[in-house]
Amino acid sequence: MSQQPRIRTRTDASERPLSEAYDTALLDLDGVVYAGGGAIAHAVESLEAARSGGMHLAYVTNNASRTPRAVAEHLTSLGVPAEPGDVITSAQAVARLIAEQVPAGARVLVIGGEGLRGALRERGLEPVGSADDDPAAVVQGYGGPELPWGRFAEACYAVARGVPWFASNLDLTIPSARGIAPGNGAAVEVVRLVTGGEPQVAGKPLPPMHRETILRTGAVRPLVVGDRLDTDIEGAYVGGVDSLLVLTGVTDAAQLLAAPPRHRPTYVAADLRGLLAGQPGVVEAERGGVDGRGSFVCGGWTASVRDGEAALDGEGDPVDGLRALCAAVWTEAGEGAGGVDTGKSLARLGY
Repeated sequence: MSQQPRIRTRTDASERPLSEAYDTALLDLDGVVYAGGGAIAHAVESLEAARSGGMHLAYVTNNASRTPRAVAEHLTSLGVPAEPGDVITSAQAVARLIAEQVPAGARVLVIGGEGLRGALRERGLEPVGSADDDPAAVVQGYGGPELPWGRFAEACYAVARGVPWFASNLDLTIPSARGIAPGNGAAVEVVRLVTGGEPQVAGKPLPPMHRETILRTGAVRPLVVGDRLDTDIEGAYVGGVDSLLVLTGVTDAAQLLAAPPRHRPTYVAADLRGLLAGQPGVVEAERGGVDGRGSFVCGGWTASVRDGEAALDGEGDPVDGLRALCAAVWTEAGEGAGGVDTGKSLARLGY
């Protein structure tokens, strides 16, 4: 694992299929494997092929509402065989974090679903439902769209009294079959606004989630696979491991191009078929011109930045064009983000 993440200015190349170059895929779920209740296109067959080739598949999710068993059963019903031990949730990460700071057997006020309660029981803690139950901690995790408003009031009462406050994750949104819905981060904001408190957070992109994942999977050369720059890709950056961004969930091409260094993935693919293929290199063409800037070539595409606007020439796989654009725009941005007009180039690629 890298000890000091570098400033990435282009995606990496891989001559070998990623499923062979890495021993374990640490896969996000929402927006990567499924959206709502249904599998995302190409996910099932791609994961089966990766597994058949010897890659270990682990499912790492910030969604704390369901138990690992429920998640595994859902995956299996979609045609992606999984066991509870293959699933790592932010509920498990936050339960470990709480258990390290409160007495054994302590009561914990839960604002969330069964996944969070089960993870607390696994650590020997007792979930309770009221601020009057003398909890040693308060924990919030995504509880689904039907979570009663009164649960937030219970959290506020306890946090206002000085009870330590924890959150499984801070994802503001979550993808669903109908679109983008509020996530746990939005619910945490309710308590934050009322109490002025600040929770300890376990989920991606923070270290407790990475620690939980490595402890439970034993991965030696992991590849983080996700759809979110601010959780999946930043989590890989913080953990010093490589990442693959798939464009099947929250992040679109424009957001990828505008990403700061912490949000720039090692690899990019349209969907999970990217696990089964190598990654083409991005080559910088000879520098020239009055500004000394070069162009970047990937596949049949050449990209550059001139006068604050991205330019793209060529033809071929649109993702190759996007990789070339990433190199041009990220090089221009350096340690910053944004500032380049990419609209025309992305329109040419169909993004």
